[in-house]
Amino acid sequence: MRLTTYFSLIFAVLVIVVIGSATLLIGQRINDDFKSEIGAGLASTAYQIADKQDYYMYSRYNEILVLSKLSSLRLQSNLQETEIVLDELVKNIPSFAWIGVVDIMGVVVAATGGNLAGVNIAERPVYKEGMKGPFVGDVHEAVLLNDLLNKGNKEPLKFVDISMPLYDDNGNQTGVLASHLSSKWSVELRDSVLEGLKGSTYDEIEVFIVSRLDNTVLSGPDAWTGQQLVLEGMEERAENNEWAIVKWPDGQQYLTGYSKSGGHLNYPGLGWKIIVRQPASVAFLPVSSLMNHMINITFLLIFIFVILAPLLSKQVAKPISRISEAANRLRFGEQVAIPYTKGIKELQILSSSLRALIAELTKTETELERMEDVARRDKLTGLLNRGGLDTVLHKAMRRTEVWGGELAFFYMDLDGFKGVNDTYGHGAGDMLLQIVAERLRDIARNDDYLFRIGGDEFLIVLTVAGDDAVHEAEEVAFSILRAMRKPFQLDGQIVTISCSLGGAMWPAVSPNPEGLMKAADQALYESKDKGKNQLTLYESPVE
Repeated sequence: MRLTTYFSLIFAVLVIVVIGSATLLIGQRINDDFKSEIGAGLASTAYQIADKQDYYMYSRYNEILVLSKLSSLRLQSNLQETEIVLDELVKNIPSFAWIGVVDIMGVVVAATGGNLAGVNIAERPVYKEGMKGPFVGDVHEAVLLNDLLNKGNKEPLKFVDISMPLYDDNGNQTGVLASHLSSKWSVELRDSVLEGLKGSTYDEIEVFIVSRLDNTVLSGPDAWTGQQLVLEGMEERAENNEWAIVKWPDGQQYLTGYSKSGGHLNYPGLGWKIIVRQPASVAFLPVSSLMNHMINITFLLIFIFVILAPLLSKQVAKPISRISEAANRLRFGEQVAIPYTKGIKELQILSSSLRALIAELTKTETELERMEDVARRDKLTGLLNRGGLDTVLHKAMRRTEVWGGELAFFYMDLDGFKGVNDTYGHGAGDMLLQIVAERLRDIARNDDYLFRIGGDEFLIVLTVAGDDAVHEAEEVAFSILRAMRKPFQLDGQIVTISCSLGGAMWPAVSPNPEGLMKAADQALYESKDKGKNQLTLYESPVE
């Protein structure tokens, strides 16, 4: 075999190995990571829907709780005034389909619109369970109320129950404050989340709201509504807000995100499972397009280099050895550059092209990292979200261990945010959250981290390296308290709120993030209990 032919064959093989190895290794990494980020995004969508539902029901739950403390309702002393109050509440919060005061015998003595007045509902769960204590009931039909509120419509209304026991001034039970909420609110909240996800990445997304009791689909595609949904691992994945590629009963593979309605503060939650699915072929279409693009580039480069092989074979022995060595090191994951060779035009083209290929693949990997950063950020405020919590916290801890100092964890909850939502609407609430995020960014230093955990709850992680780390952390916290007390301008409306802070120091309180956040959360509740608009610092070590 002639040397030129031999070198030509060797050159062609090396080109295929170099380009093929680089494409295979980086392509596999991109494929796995990109799919993981898409799945995490779908799980995040399920979490957002569950979080909004919990926060909405938390508001309604506490409205009924506050209403149950009014003397006129507890003592049933002025039924006409009571009905006026109930009618006004339903007028301003249309999600309440019916609210009634039920006496100790189960007879409705006052109700919105006079509906069911005089009717005995002693056998209904809304009364029986409400006599035992605060009660939240799952979706059900109510025949009597449906006949009154839904005349002429074939599809029956469905309701969620909230009821509270009523007591006189001596602590004797006088009855129950019962309410029915139209289940349509859950669909409206679901649609509000999906409205913000319009785009090709979220094509063909379907959302299922599934009952805790028997896995009945309460809301979803028409063919599924009222049917029982059972998927492998559904309970555990919903509990842990996970995602998976699942074969559904129709035989098709779907990327599926899971979450669960777990309640908020004193509201216990309905335990509904939120299932978000998208055909896997649609969900991973960006991955397939990217991989096809990389494969096309690979074949084009291989074709070019194979054509050039005979022209370069005479003078390539030594330079190819250097390139081969670099390629081999790349194959094993080392960060090395392809050698740049001068003097031989064809070999110079080869090394430049290989360097360009590696740069293109590196650029793709950098783009992936950028997309990962986007996935870790809250879409509304731009702050970090729960998805980036573990990664960022461990990174901050490792850096602090190397360079010294401490970390201060502060949970922040807005005082008065519910009132802004109820008075001015969710749009104003979203605008308020964005301004809060801007003020936090103005206060944060270079090595501090800001998270929006959900609803109006934030986490601030401070890097403090001074001699008095606790004092330094407190000064930043007090700056946050002052910033949140300043008026907010929302579309011409001036509103004022405040915030409550609960903090804990790392590593003094706990060496791990879970214990530290638990301590900070406990401190936040102490701030709330002491009157809000203040800072509480957890000081005792926890296990």
